[in-house]
Amino acid sequence: MARQCQLTGKKANNGFAVSHSHRRTHRLQEVNLQWKRIWWPQGNRFVKLHISTKAIKTLNLKGIQAFAKEAGIDLNKF
Repeated sequence: MARQCQLTGKKANNGFAVSHSHRRTHRLQEVNLQWKRIWWPQGNRFVKLHISTKAIKTLNLKGIQAFAKEAGIDLNKF
């Protein structure tokens, strides 16, 4: 599985690590992903998702059903 948020689609960003002498080397800025068990009331069960911490905060506002519909995800597969 790729290191990508299942709800928002966030993934790693390419960047540079800059040393004190200002030499630049390539590095990846990874997404802060967490495995999260979320209660899905419409399905009457828990759903386990690999989501970013930003998505967790948004999930608390919107709810899982609305967020999954917006992302185009079928929660019955998880």
